Amino acid sequence: MPNEQQHVTNLDSWLDSYAARAETLAVSEVRALFSVVSRPEVVSLAGGMPYVAALPQDLLAKAYNDMMKEKGLLAIQYGGGQGDQKLREQILELMALEGINASVEDLVVTTGSQHGLDMLAGLFLDEGDVVLAEGPSYVGAIGIFRHYEAHIEHVYTDHDGMSPEALQDSIDKMKAQGKKIKFLYLVPNFANPSGVTLSADRRPKILEICKREHILIIEDNPYGLLYFDKPVPDALRSMDDEGIVYLGSFSKILAPGFRVGYVLAPPAIRDKMVLAQESALLCPSSFTQMMISEYLANADWKGQIDTFRGVYKERKDAALSAMHEYLPNLETTRPDGGFYLWVTLPEGIDSKAMLPLAVKELVAYTPGTAFYGDGTGQRYLRVCYSYPTPENIKVGIKRLANVINLQTDLMETFSNSGR
Repeated sequence: MPNEQQHVTNLDSWLDSYAARAETLAVSEVRALFSVVSRPEVVSLAGGMPYVAALPQDLLAKAYNDMMKEKGLLAIQYGGGQGDQKLREQILELMALEGINASVEDLVVTTGSQHGLDMLAGLFLDEGDVVLAEGPSYVGAIGIFRHYEAHIEHVYTDHDGMSPEALQDSIDKMKAQGKKIKFLYLVPNFANPSGVTLSADRRPKILEICKREHILIIEDNPYGLLYFDKPVPDALRSMDDEGIVYLGSFSKILAPGFRVGYVLAPPAIRDKMVLAQESALLCPSSFTQMMISEYLANADWKGQIDTFRGVYKERKDAALSAMHEYLPNLETTRPDGGFYLWVTLPEGIDSKAMLPLAVKELVAYTPGTAFYGDGTGQRYLRVCYSYPTPENIKVGIKRLANVINLQTDLMETFSNSGR
């Protein structure tokens, strides 16, 4: 009878040939839900998809037609490894809205900001190196850091963002253990998954700690322009141009299907990123870059971002109203922009174990365990309100409340039984 190792090998004849880091690859808890949430009867409060239906299709059609008429042959040809210069000049206008004054030469266009983060991880991380990150933190970043075999050290985060005191404590702890800290990863504005924003008074404190400790900051900012009532504080990158790498994306303020992001980095890091990009994929897509450039040149893109703000504010209000109506005793964040609520469950309820029950009730969410590198976070879940209609958000949260209340009743029954 074949042993277990032989059985596994028969399923994958190349099992013994993979690099060791291939073992770190796993389907994220968000991606694993896609087949479930694609069912029309399930209300998905899981995946962070933008509501692209709010983007007028005629604007994109016009951008396509004009771009192909004027630059069609260039658009379908190879481009430079750093990205289209005109688009990079236009990106400077975007970043200026958050106080950033930069040179077009220090920008690198990437295939989505996730690609930029992956390149940075590849440039900086050796096995066992430390990445400091918010607790909780973006699931896509956690997957990248795991793949490069880094140790993810989560830093305490509250309703005002990462605590500077906790950051210093984490740095001291890692140094005492003899570990090498490579960078701090932050989503300072309407963070995924918590929805919180790093307060204006904490930003210079975080920056000062990292400067003193010689720790690079990676500032990931896909949501910053999607505020509801007032702009966010200026970016950390606006306060320092040497110790910060800034990531941006068109996925949330335009459409994710273009897969265009950008990285603003100090010159030495920028040069290495261009080389890494050319090595991996030669160049980012000229076609999608020129499409976006044409859109930015001729469409009212600021007005479109205002439209998105209104769409997401309406959905956020619907989510908070439904939480107040159906789950009034649960703690939840109250974001000032972005896509997400972070919900604290009653003691003893495991969001990951509860998920199959929720799916049976035709609602999906993302368990809190997806957002911690050490697998903790069972008591939390993320609600994404960006994609469903306000009516479906209410339906979904009502179904979620049924599941949570049932679990709470079962725990109370079990406790009262004396067992």
